[in-house]
Amino acid sequence: GEVSKVDFSSKLHLVLDDNTEIETKSVIISTGASAKMLGLKEEPLLLGKGVSTCATCDGFFFRDQIVTVVGGGDSAMEEALFLTKFAQKVYIIHRREIFRASQIMLDRAKANPKIEFILNTEINKINNPDENKVTSTVLFNKKTSETTELNTDAVFIAIGHIPNTQIFKDYLDLNEIGYILTNEGTKTNIPGVFACGDVQDWEYRQAVTAAGSGCMAAIDTERYLSNLK
Repeated sequence: GEVSKVDFSSKLHLVLDDNTEIETKSVIISTGASAKMLGLKEEPLLLGKGVSTCATCDGFFFRDQIVTVVGGGDSAMEEALFLTKFAQKVYIIHRREIFRASQIMLDRAKANPKIEFILNTEINKINNPDENKVTSTVLFNKKTSETTELNTDAVFIAIGHIPNTQIFKDYLDLNEIGYILTNEGTKTNIPGVFACGDVQDWEYRQAVTAAGSGCMAAIDTERYLSNLK
């Protein structure tokens, strides 16, 4: 079953969703982070079929094609710049005119001839689940209330991630956006509790880095348990 509640106040207790309680000597947390989505009904139908949350994972599938990035932060600029290595055209759609991105990242994106910005705009619909691929997006301009259609072969959503740390917030040190803080490898602020992968990595978020930190957590846990004997 899934862990629904924890109690790290004295000993390490896990409560499963069937109310089974487990007392353990050590815990490795690898609950990851969930990408924020736009909330469109087409997203789950086209995820992995043109809708993506990771340019470094899927960008090479769209060589010489037209792609769209949604977002206004550094992550969106990084995704767009990375995609210019493959795509013939990259649109950046942002719902405002003001960006959260740093000026240097914004300037790099604006200087790239393959990138075009579409501002004050939201995606209302992604076409076409019936064809099992992305063919276009329906855009809504918040200033003019105009609806247009943009031909694109992919939509990369870069509006942030939410770390899955809600059940740990009363016990573990988290940063301002909710990721678990670790030190000396994968150690948390509670002895015997370790964290690895995207739940404590807000910068790289790659399978290879998550796997590497998972190995580190296993070694850290083994050393901790050995010292208990």
